[in-house]
Amino acid sequence: MSESLSTAAAPAYKRRRGDRKDGRLLRSIEPITIFSLYIMNTRNDANNYITDSVELSSIDKYVHKKRLEGFEGFNAMYVLAAAYVRAVSQKPGINRFINGHRIYARNNIEVSMVVKKEMTLNSPETMFKFFFMPEYTIDDVYKEMHEKIHAYQTEPDSDANEDMDKFLNTVVKFPRCLLRLVMRLLYHLDYHGMIPKSLLEISPFHGSMVLSSIGSLGVPSVFHHLYNFGNVPMFITFSTNRHINEAKADGSIVKKHFLDFNITMDDRICDGQYYSEALHEFRKYLKNPELLEVPPKEVIQDIP
Repeated sequence: MSESLSTAAAPAYKRRRGDRKDGRLLRSIEPITIFSLYIMNTRNDANNYITDSVELSSIDKYVHKKRLEGFEGFNAMYVLAAAYVRAVSQKPGINRFINGHRIYARNNIEVSMVVKKEMTLNSPETMFKFFFMPEYTIDDVYKEMHEKIHAYQTEPDSDANEDMDKFLNTVVKFPRCLLRLVMRLLYHLDYHGMIPKSLLEISPFHGSMVLSSIGSLGVPSVFHHLYNFGNVPMFITFSTNRHINEAKADGSIVKKHFLDFNITMDDRICDGQYYSEALHEFRKYLKNPELLEVPPKEVIQDIP
């Protein structure tokens, strides 16, 4: 189901003055919210943090089921990504972003994550960007992510992320003074919605969310900062390494396995109640991943 930004994200609305290539301007935002954009100028001025966990028995059973069905390498990461996509389909406000002191509804769902060639200290790595639509099922999410990750990790000369790697390899060779000027220009273009579409398609700093499997590094999940460049409003880190022994009423001991996740979010894109309802939606699918096998009955559209 892999598609480029130009096709997968084709908006159903007519583009109006003030809209960007990656989103439409929200014109019914309350004045207090607009004013807050000038009090909290950057994403790191407006960070909120939440830590949560879900017991992994349902996900473990589901992962085993999907692997038996032939979904190679299927794991909790795909469940988490698909749960986020489904949560956005019902609570689209968490997929808003801020650029140039304005709030936009993103055209589609864009998730970025760092992928290492192999799990060794000096192994090369790249940052992939995946494009989803809100009606995607977990099978669609798996296909979009697994094909790119598998190609990068198994094919010696894979160019799965060639465009972004070429761009970064070029600009980091500039003298420092020139690179700083380039970044000032990019900030200016981004503020005014003038970043080229081709760059938006490959930039991991522009998107819905960044996902990071901290547990694969053998450490507890951390709170990751947001990037002030670009417009990503959310960072989710997760780990599946925590186990506890729990005593039952009859005195027996049960070992429980947990998915721990930490979320850093831009407080300015929606209010606390909306975030709370979106989190409940997200957790619902983590606890019942079978619900992700069918498209949502309805995709909710964001406010005008």
